[in-house]
Amino acid sequence: MAKVGENSFEDEIMESDIELEGEVVEPDDDPLQKMGDPSVEVSEEMRDKAQLYKKKGVDALSEGKLDEAVEHLTEAILLNPTSAILYAARAGVFVKMKKPNAAILDAEAALQINPDSAKGYKSRGMAKAMLGKWEDAAHDLHLAAKLDFDEEISSELKKVEPNVHKIEEHKKKYERLRKERDMKKADLERQRRHAEEVSAASAILKPGDVITIHSSNQLEEIFTAASKLSKLVILYFTATWCGPCRFMGPVYKSLSEQHRNVVFLKLDIDQQGNIAHRWNVSSVPTFSCVINGKEIDKVVGADKTGLERKIAEHGSRKQ
Repeated sequence: MAKVGENSFEDEIMESDIELEGEVVEPDDDPLQKMGDPSVEVSEEMRDKAQLYKKKGVDALSEGKLDEAVEHLTEAILLNPTSAILYAARAGVFVKMKKPNAAILDAEAALQINPDSAKGYKSRGMAKAMLGKWEDAAHDLHLAAKLDFDEEISSELKKVEPNVHKIEEHKKKYERLRKERDMKKADLERQRRHAEEVSAASAILKPGDVITIHSSNQLEEIFTAASKLSKLVILYFTATWCGPCRFMGPVYKSLSEQHRNVVFLKLDIDQQGNIAHRWNVSSVPTFSCVINGKEIDKVVGADKTGLERKIAEHGSRKQ
């Protein structure tokens, strides 16, 4: 049994192993086999000699003399390094010797010479399977089958494809888990940012207090904070010389303490005349009911009951 997938993903997801069928061998670390010089000009005589060595190699292989087969095929390759067949043949011997790295080196040499070498793909696919590289193995074996199908390729694919399927299902499972984890992280980050915004907005809005407005920028900042918290804002326009305003002042302060979910602002029209003009204030006291920075209602005059009614009406309104 072979296992893959240990410590493949982030520590947050403890990925289980996959139990795969098939023998996996240790990578061979022998000295690299002799490779031919592709720049050599191959004569007919060299080709003929290479063919003789190839035949000797095939005969040795049929007798199970694998080392001898490699020796003969190496001689053939040195004589004719332009032959994809020779490299593919030696790759096949290395597969039988369970030397996958050597087989891959020869198979790739064959494929470099002839990209349509079925034996090159076959040997490389079988070698990749020996190393447990199941997906790469399946890819090469399928290409080999398209070029020149044989029973050995079919048999090898029957071993490789179930493992590929298990790996694909395993990847899908953990891809789904990673997506779920990332969505949770993103959601937690959104919650964290929202909590920070709420905290900052709450600090600006001062529940239970009446906030005196000194500038347009301050007013906009408060409107923005109130919008984030979906709060009703009461903007009280007053003046020091206004008798009814002096009556409503303590009432307004008391209301701010009773309705902590509502933001209570106070603005002196003589000090902030530009703001009063923009809000079309023609008399004081005037109480504007504001949601999301826009006036939705108002109370003009020292109407305590009317103001209480508007606060009750709009203070619990869904924004």
